[in-house]
Amino acid sequence: MNTPTRRAASALPPIVVSDFDHRRLSALANDALERAPEVAEALLNELDRAKVVAAEAVPADVVGMGSTVEFSSHGGQTRRVTLVFPAEADIEAGKISVMTPLGAALIGLSPGQSFEWVGPGGHPNRLTVISVAAAARPALA
Repeated sequence: MNTPTRRAASALPPIVVSDFDHRRLSALANDALERAPEVAEALLNELDRAKVVAAEAVPADVVGMGSTVEFSSHGGQTRRVTLVFPAEADIEAGKISVMTPLGAALIGLSPGQSFEWVGPGGHPNRLTVISVAAAARPALA
């Protein structure tokens, strides 16, 4: 499996994650460290650098769990996916798990932000978020 090799943290765009998603995703990634260490570590790295805010303070155009994201690739192709937990993933339905390199990289991004990685064969890749449709905010008890 090829996990994105990211640039230095200073080159990464700032990201925002709700405290609710941060708790759930941290637990998920920590539980997956033995099964899928590369992706789990990538997700934990994203969570570590994220600005964590109250769920109600997250702007509607920030990628969170359940958000539908439209992005373009360096080749100009556009794709629309919904970011979900692993049990809900369904590639054919456009539901991408947060426990994939793409899913982990999308969390917390906003329209106009990009991320880069080196793919198979050492080829550089770049995705840019075009739009984000927020999921209904979870009821917080």
